[in-house]
Amino acid sequence: MRIFVTRKIPNVGLDLMRDAGFELDVWSEDLPPSHDAILSRVPGCDGILSLLTDTIDAAVMDAAGPQLKVVSNFAVGYNNIDVVEAKKRGIAVGNTPDVLTEATADLAFSLLIASARRIGESQSFVKQGQWKTWDPLGQIGLDLLGKTIGIYGMGRIGAALAKRCQGGWGMQVIYCARSPKPEYEESLNARRVDFATLLKESDFISAHAPLTPETEGVFDAQAFAQMKTSAVFINTARGGIHNQLDLYDALKSQRIFAAGLDVTDPEPMDSDDPLLSLSNCIVVPHIGSATIASRGGMATIAAENVILGVGGKPLRCCV
Repeated sequence: MRIFVTRKIPNVGLDLMRDAGFELDVWSEDLPPSHDAILSRVPGCDGILSLLTDTIDAAVMDAAGPQLKVVSNFAVGYNNIDVVEAKKRGIAVGNTPDVLTEATADLAFSLLIASARRIGESQSFVKQGQWKTWDPLGQIGLDLLGKTIGIYGMGRIGAALAKRCQGGWGMQVIYCARSPKPEYEESLNARRVDFATLLKESDFISAHAPLTPETEGVFDAQAFAQMKTSAVFINTARGGIHNQLDLYDALKSQRIFAAGLDVTDPEPMDSDDPLLSLSNCIVVPHIGSATIASRGGMATIAAENVILGVGGKPLRCCV
């Protein structure tokens, strides 16, 4: 039984599949395979272990052939996979939820506090030799205590961030979601609001929604214009949720105070993207899940999904 793995993943996942008797074809290059490369590698495969960078569409399923039983995504999201087409063919699709919740929430809060306290700008100030003396007016940032955190998409990660903000800094929690979340309204004293209210009342807004036609580009010029001038925007979900040029304009004109991004559109972003010229924008390279425990957990679940799917059994985490 043959599995195409589209990138090198932690050994714990690869070892699980090898121990199960699978022959692994692991893409060894640093950059992801092109769509054509995927088409050339999947013929005869029983399973594909993919990343968000890999488009797994009908053409890939055709190339793999009728023995393809499972596509296991090394991610929580799965918008790179044509799930409808897979369902038609009886191909199981898996993902890796839960194990990266706490790590991603930590990263979201790291971006929030770093943006609020101007950490990136201050580090550059020191490295560039500009630190001459203690300045009473230098690098003044925002307080966090008692502020309002607005969560856009109150799923596991959004709720985990809200818990940190409410429990550690006494923040008021408001959220915008497709359906009420009574469990978080009770445990976090969270209040569900519409999108306009979220924009108007939040001191910090953190995006945690999946990328869908409804959420794509929702944080645009009109949205940023409704936010407080002291607001901080955080996105650790998907880059397509914000309009990158509109975000640049809002930050450049100081329409909002700062932003912290773990995701961009496109991803990776161009090295000459105007956002990178701004001192009030922190960008990191999609590292929300980048901890030993989280990445190892993702590899384990992704591998187990492959093993179960090839065996015709229910996946551990099935889309």
